[in-house]
Amino acid sequence: MKQIKYAYISLLLILFNSCISNGEKVKVAKLNLEDSLNLIKYAKLVDVSPLYSLDRQKYLDSVLMIVPKNAYAWQQKAMPLFKQKKYELGMSYLDSAVKYDKTDHYLEYRAFVKCIFQKNYKGAIEDFKSVSKLKGNAYVMDHTYEFYVGLCHLQLNQFERAEKLFSKNIEEDRKKLGKDWINCTSLFYQGICFYELGLTMKAIQSFDNSLEHYNNFIDAKYYKAICLLKLDKKKEALVLLESAQNDLKKDFSFPETNAVYETYPYQVNSNLINQFKAELEGQR
Repeated sequence: MKQIKYAYISLLLILFNSCISNGEKVKVAKLNLEDSLNLIKYAKLVDVSPLYSLDRQKYLDSVLMIVPKNAYAWQQKAMPLFKQKKYELGMSYLDSAVKYDKTDHYLEYRAFVKCIFQKNYKGAIEDFKSVSKLKGNAYVMDHTYEFYVGLCHLQLNQFERAEKLFSKNIEEDRKKLGKDWINCTSLFYQGICFYELGLTMKAIQSFDNSLEHYNNFIDAKYYKAICLLKLDKKKEALVLLESAQNDLKKDFSFPETNAVYETYPYQVNSNLINQFKAELEGQR
C-alpha cells in the first residue's frame, strides 16, 4: 500500500512540476531544494485532505506559490467547487488552468463544465468550437464534442440543430462501433428533440432504442409515456410509469457518471413520475 501511495504522490509531483505539449516536455524553471521539498510536503497534504475541505484548497494555494503556472493545480482547485455548485468561484480557477495549459485538455474540460455544471450553453459552444479546431470531434467525459454542442442547442430551444447533431453522432457510432455500442443517452436526447419538435412516433422509436440499451432508463420511460398519452394510449403509459417507479425503488438512475453531482437536461425525479401517474389514474 505504501508503494502505491508514494507512486501516486510521485505522479502528483510530476503533474505539479511539469507540463506537456504535443508529446514534448516544456521547459520550466528549475526548483531549488527548499521549494522541491515543500512541493513534496504540500502534494502529500493535498492527497490526504478531504476533497471538499478548505485545508485542501489551502495546500493547493501553497503548491501554486511554488509553481504558479501549473494548470493541473488550478484544475484541482476548481473541480470540487463545481461539484459543490460553486460555479463562479470554480470557473475563476478553471480559467487559469486553461490559460496555463499547453495541451488544450482543460479547454475541452471547461467546455464540458460549462455545459453540464454551469449551464452556460453559449459559452460551452464557443469553447467546443475552439477546441474542435485543434482536435476535431474528439471525446471528453464519454461523449464527443458534438454530443455536448447538441445538448447546448437543445437547452437553447434550438431543437432542429440539436436533433441533427445527435442523429449524426448516433449514425457515426453505428458505423464505427456497431448498433450494440450506441450510447443510450445519445438515443434518449435524440428522442427528446423529436418530442419537442412534435414528431411523436419518431420520439417513441428513439426512446425504445434507448431502452434496448438500458432497460431501466427511467427518464426514457417517462417521456415515452408522455408520447403514448398523446396517442391516447393511457393504459400503456400507466404501465410504463409503474415500471419507472419500480426502477426508482431499485435505485436505478440517469446513466451518466456526473449525474450524481449535477442534474442533466430533461432528467426526471420521483415527484414528476408520481404526479404524472396520479394525474393519469385520476382520469380513469
